[in-house]
Amino acid sequence: MKIKRMELFPITAELNRQDHLVIGGCDCVSLLRRYGSPLYIFDEATIRSQCREFRREFGVSYDNSTVAYASKAFISRPLAAIMEEEGMGLDVVSGGEMAVALSVDFPTDRIYFHGNNKTPDELRLAISYNVGRVVVDNFYELDLLNRLAEEKETRVNILLRLNPGVDPHTHRYTATGMLDSKFGFPIGTGQAEAAVRRALSSKHLKLRGLHFHLGSPITEVAPYNQGLEVVLKFAARMKKDQGYEMEELSPGGGFPARYVSSQKIPPVSEYAEAIVGGLVSLTRELRLARPKLIIEPGRGVVARAGVAMYTAGAIKDIPGVRKYVCVDGGMGDNIRPVIYGAGYEALLANRASAAYQEKVTIAGRYCESGDILIRDIKMPAISPGDVLAIPVCGAYCIPMSSNYNMVPHPAVVMVNEGRARLIRRRQKYSDLMKYDIMGKD
Repeated sequence: MKIKRMELFPITAELNRQDHLVIGGCDCVSLLRRYGSPLYIFDEATIRSQCREFRREFGVSYDNSTVAYASKAFISRPLAAIMEEEGMGLDVVSGGEMAVALSVDFPTDRIYFHGNNKTPDELRLAISYNVGRVVVDNFYELDLLNRLAEEKETRVNILLRLNPGVDPHTHRYTATGMLDSKFGFPIGTGQAEAAVRRALSSKHLKLRGLHFHLGSPITEVAPYNQGLEVVLKFAARMKKDQGYEMEELSPGGGFPARYVSSQKIPPVSEYAEAIVGGLVSLTRELRLARPKLIIEPGRGVVARAGVAMYTAGAIKDIPGVRKYVCVDGGMGDNIRPVIYGAGYEALLANRASAAYQEKVTIAGRYCESGDILIRDIKMPAISPGDVLAIPVCGAYCIPMSSNYNMVPHPAVVMVNEGRARLIRRRQKYSDLMKYDIMGKD
């Protein structure tokens, strides 16, 4: 029996004879019983497959390219190790993410340090470890990094993050390339040109290239072409006016994931064709040397690999209004539906092929009326104790999680070829209080 929602799950997903969801050769219901509920399951094969697809599609069409995983989507020491093994670069946005990379001896020349308000301590850490590139976001950082590099008597390789003023047609909270944004030097105001001049005049900063990021998720290729045109025309002007030849260019990330069955997104190959095609044609037209291309997928690598598992508890049926199925997780481990209106689908993991009989709303356990994971979805008849699986939860759910209502974070398990390994243990109540300090002073 073909179940349409299975297409959203990791590439290894299947059903066993018990009609249970299986991922990476592991029975997900058994994993839940072993590691507790809620539980996040990551499929190693899907992660590696996505890394290889991005590297293949961009590498085939443009050999001077690097794929840097945007670790804000989700990073941990085991995941960083996989990225290193797959030959990926790493895009970090904090000292914490950098520390994770350094803890597994991730090659520092493949680390790109982003962020719109890096602290002096974070920049000192980046300098001390000689990270590959610091992506400078504003004048404050440009001057601060120059001063810190001077103190260390070194020269730091940088990219300048530009704001091209392009609408990526995504949620306003995740659109970053429009003029009214906290990110990047705006090209249209003349500030980007001033930043180039200031960077070129520094003895302690080496301007390697330009960077822009439009937002996420971007479900069409046109915004990338628009951004490339704006930024490459700017680069041509900087070559003419400042004598600056751009060596590297990054159009950022923003590559989407398919969250619901009805959603259509372009394949990675289509993004590669559009971005590389635009880059090649525009550099030829503008008489620019072809730069190294750096792309930064995050969601596109890990979203599909992750599945959130929950156990159904209280069920509230309001005749003629709505039927609520409450689970033991919610906005504490996945806040995306609350802040972005993100859509999801679900599968009854312990009776996966059961017929859809009723429309229900899957609600979380947290003391907020807005704590809804999925509103009005067709599901089989659900009873307390049933196990629900929500796919495409590999990106942003865990990094954005909280201990709201003092609920411990769930465990995270990595599965591969019939083996499961715990990569993050479940929090205990004692963990929630370990930083509290008792006393009068």
